[in-house]
Amino acid sequence: MITAIVHVKAAVDRIPEIAEAITAIDAVSEVYSVTGEFDLVAMVRVRVHDELAEVIPGRLNKVPGVLHTETHIAFRTYSRHDLEAAFAIGLDDAL
Repeated sequence: MITAIVHVKAAVDRIPEIAEAITAIDAVSEVYSVTGEFDLVAMVRVRVHDELAEVIPGRLNKVPGVLHTETHIAFRTYSRHDLEAAFAIGLDDAL
């Protein structure tokens, strides 16, 4: 699974509608409204790298009100959920 974090500058008066339109894109798992230079952050998850071109410039960038995007590709995921799962491996056998 390939994860892309897409920072989105959006028309300020339409942020909720833009966020909903981005969320409706199949490969988008979450959209967050955020403070700072960008207005939204979208999490895009695809199976193969080529799908990113279909999703980000092909669909997300074309949502009316999206003014600019900046995409970051994740190399590795670190999360509490992943760490808990890793430490739980074999735990039942030890009891």
